[in-house]
Amino acid sequence: MKSEFKHLQAAHCENGVTTNLLRAIGVDKMTEPLVFGIGSGLFFVHLPFLKINKGPAIAFRTMPGLIFKRTCNSLHIPVVRKKFNSKESAEKYLQECLQSGQPVGCQVGVYYLTYFPKEYRFHFNAHNIIVYGKEDDRYMVSDPVMENVTSLSSYELERVRFAKGALAPRGQIYYPKEKNIVTDQQIGKAIETGIKRNITHMLRIPGNIAGVNGIAATGKKIKKWRDKLGQQTAGLYLAQLVRMQEEIGTGGGGFRYIYAAFLQQAHAFHPNDTLLEISKTFTQSGDIWRNAAVQAAGIYKGRIGSQADFDVMGDYLITISEVEKNAFQALSKIKWNS
Repeated sequence: MKSEFKHLQAAHCENGVTTNLLRAIGVDKMTEPLVFGIGSGLFFVHLPFLKINKGPAIAFRTMPGLIFKRTCNSLHIPVVRKKFNSKESAEKYLQECLQSGQPVGCQVGVYYLTYFPKEYRFHFNAHNIIVYGKEDDRYMVSDPVMENVTSLSSYELERVRFAKGALAPRGQIYYPKEKNIVTDQQIGKAIETGIKRNITHMLRIPGNIAGVNGIAATGKKIKKWRDKLGQQTAGLYLAQLVRMQEEIGTGGGGFRYIYAAFLQQAHAFHPNDTLLEISKTFTQSGDIWRNAAVQAAGIYKGRIGSQADFDVMGDYLITISEVEKNAFQALSKIKWNS
């Protein structure tokens, strides 16, 4: 059993799964940047009271699952999402979907993905793939971050669908429920909704753990990590930040580049040149995030490590906060015609 499915590579897994599933039902104008922007994927949150892999919980994107949900909702496409208490019921439902020709998105753990290089496998349970068929005991898999389609055995797929730990997927399956005609006007309105929601998330969440305030607050904390935590732990914390930024779904810099591309593509539906100018600002932010990642890597690998080096690292984030604050404030002043 195998559905007609076209694999498109993407920079980020949930963007790619969403784009590919929507294209599979005929929404041909969807691209990864449009999905990311309509789904208000750009975010920042630092939860110092929560640890993941012994490091601070830092995220550069919205919660897993929301990009797919928001994009489909904005385009008035109903969705199906299911979790399972037993492996048997999860397997049975997957088989039923594939027999009906329905490719499905699956949330999985990364650690036991056998087609990933070993150096990229770690305990992270919010990766997304598409299962689109089965031949003998091999499930056909479209992983958007891979160049080509691949496959997993029944045991391998079950293992990653029921990975244990934080964000345990519990066999989660999701897909668009039915085909809907999506007009340019609907896409334009969805773009507007996505931008307005992202403005709220980055500028208007109270406190100093999320949005642009969270970025600046994290920069100030980094300047104190060396004295407060010691050189070794501070380095491990920075390694965690870089892992979350650069290895888990394109992270800080990559997401900013995707958002810049989103604003460029949004211009086709809202021909306001301000979008193109603001796009350049997000590219600038992406560049600074990448510079910050290089600085952090130098510290945790021991090449540098003075207090001045930590200060430079913190200042990168404080600068990013101001750049992104200005960009979202500029977006908030746009007058929409839809």
